[in-house]
Amino acid sequence: MAANNRRMSGKKGAQVGSGGQRRRGLEGKGPTPPAEARKKHKKNRIANAVAKANAKQTVRRPSPRGGRGGKGTSEMVVGRNSVVEALREGVPASMLYVQQFIDNDERVREALQLAADRGGIHLMEAPRPELDRMTNGLNHQGLVLQVPPYEYAHPEDLAAAAYDEGRDPLIVALDGVTDPRNLGAVVRSVSAFGGHGVVVPERRAAGMTAGAWKTSAGAAARTPVARASNLTRALEAYKKAGLVVVGLAADGEAEVGDLEALGGPVVIVVGSEGKGLSRLVGETCDFRVRIPMPGGTESLNAGVAAGVVLYEAARKRA
Repeated sequence: MAANNRRMSGKKGAQVGSGGQRRRGLEGKGPTPPAEARKKHKKNRIANAVAKANAKQTVRRPSPRGGRGGKGTSEMVVGRNSVVEALREGVPASMLYVQQFIDNDERVREALQLAADRGGIHLMEAPRPELDRMTNGLNHQGLVLQVPPYEYAHPEDLAAAAYDEGRDPLIVALDGVTDPRNLGAVVRSVSAFGGHGVVVPERRAAGMTAGAWKTSAGAAARTPVARASNLTRALEAYKKAGLVVVGLAADGEAEVGDLEALGGPVVIVVGSEGKGLSRLVGETCDFRVRIPMPGGTESLNAGVAAGVVLYEAARKRA
């Protein structure tokens, strides 16, 4: 009874208590955060690794020539068929993202095998929501291939490399060509006929995307592509360096087979299939030549037209 009186005593002054800790403990800690947000959880580690990998891809590093040629932008190839085709064609890749718990069909197994055989491609498992975010909701089917930014050369590099080899430069410049597949076809033709590279404008033109790499059928690994901030100025610089600038035009003054200048240092300028050469570029050309087409077709696409003229240039150089 005495002990009970002591517990119920009205004694004044500070009393020893829990400080409210028991009450706060009973209140709970709110809803459980998602696995991606919980430290030390497997999904949290994967999400952090994916974020770091993406951050590395967006960092621009200076090129050996101080960024004169510049870099393109990184690109995502999404979908099982597209990823497998890109890996088969040797498209450069730095990371292959594979969805967690993916259905392991034949295409997935081939993609993993191709990436492992090539080497240098990191494999990253990621949850579906993360792949949805990376691809802006595209139908990735659980496979996403990261294509690193293309390292463009400077236009001067192409002519310098040819002269270093003791050869006359043979270069193709594209004016207003916006289809990456046409660019890839031109790169392939330049490589086939012993050319020294391709020049594209920095703006409003096709760049070296995964589609261009695939169309080049591996030639892009051997033939450099340069990017010019201003194509007209780049052509004028080539003229000062001793190259002849030859533009293809439906109303050209001479036929391509009659132009002896193709046997020397030359830049062949190919315009778009619809508009042809722009006015300033056309005025910069030393010669404007046409490809005879007895069949009556009005124009050829850039890849075919470049191949015809490159063949004629290679024949004159033989």
